[in-house]
Amino acid sequence: MLYKLPFGKTETVVNIPSNYQVRLLRPDNIASVPDGIKEIERALGNPVNSKRLSQIAELGKNAVIIVSDTTRPTPTAKLLPPLISELKAGRVEDITVVFGLGIHRKQTEEEKKTILGELYGRVKSIEHNVTDCVYLGTTSRGTPVEIFKPVADADIVICTGTIEFHYYVGYSGGAKSILPAVSSKRSIDANHALMLDPKSCAGRLDSPVREDIEEAAELIGVDFILNAVLNERKDIIFASAGNYIDAHRKGAAFLDRMSKVRVEPADIVIVSPGGWPKDIDIFQSHKALEHSKNAVKDGGSVILVAECREGYGNRVFEEWLGSNREEVIERFKSGFVMGGHKAALIASLAKRVDLYLVSSLPDEMVRKAYFIPAALQKALEMALRKHGGDARFIVMPYGGSMLAAGD
Repeated sequence: MLYKLPFGKTETVVNIPSNYQVRLLRPDNIASVPDGIKEIERALGNPVNSKRLSQIAELGKNAVIIVSDTTRPTPTAKLLPPLISELKAGRVEDITVVFGLGIHRKQTEEEKKTILGELYGRVKSIEHNVTDCVYLGTTSRGTPVEIFKPVADADIVICTGTIEFHYYVGYSGGAKSILPAVSSKRSIDANHALMLDPKSCAGRLDSPVREDIEEAAELIGVDFILNAVLNERKDIIFASAGNYIDAHRKGAAFLDRMSKVRVEPADIVIVSPGGWPKDIDIFQSHKALEHSKNAVKDGGSVILVAECREGYGNRVFEEWLGSNREEVIERFKSGFVMGGHKAALIASLAKRVDLYLVSSLPDEMVRKAYFIPAALQKALEMALRKHGGDARFIVMPYGGSMLAAGD
């Protein structure tokens, strides 16, 4: 039987013989709302535990709207016009859009244009500068909160984003637009070090990383959020606006109903992050591994289908990959390093299961990242030779957008 998996901006197909037991895991959110813009307007008109943004705007003279960068699928071009209309209804005209890069690379003008759509050139926009941050205080877990100065100086701070499962924050969205998106590297490293806590995993709202992020948001004073949940076609199927904690929780609850699935581990898992931009590089594609790892038995095989057109995606990550698996794991245990953490996580998973990568990368790059390079059908054949005729499969075409949860 043929199964389609997103691959970059296209898709690829794998043929699994019909005599094998296959469980296809897809988000239960294929249908979209009739009009995504109306869903955004509904959320803005019914904010969760908050005044309307137009009422909040009356208390300030300027506003910043933090938006996702090109590594995220957030439909920013749809979120911004209703937000800006609300601000202008509250008589705020001084509006700056801030691209929340965190420690990601700078974007090209074409990427900015794609994100902003018709607003490109019509609204003031700047990129986060990780070196231009001001100190606001320290969280109870010891994270210094250093925020991009234009955001710290704004009268009104608005966060936008998409709510998805996140392998150590629990869920994306909400105050994640503050930390790491517009924070200093020192803040980001301290916050991300909390991922070593066992509770820092996908699908948990009490992740220590999430709780630390929300303390940082309290220090700066986030005034309003607008978050969206997307289906596999990247259509908006739900929006939530208002208080940065309560509105986020409402969106997370919706996501759980749509995309969190209990599974019995299988012998072979075939997973795609969901295509571009989620498979832009190995660094981003790794999230799909974390979302699917509960779906595979110890000693099983995971076939990651990810184009990775931009290679490794992180300089430190690439540097750590030069070590063998045991060395990189021990190095990680001795002290958290942002970027190195993903090398250690992949190395650790590669000890438990066979990892295959179906990508556009040269074989030597793939092997360096602890994967076995192979074309998709060839990877399937190799896994079947190991697991035999009674192997059970789980196929996850949108592994970046859903979570396989263990018992």
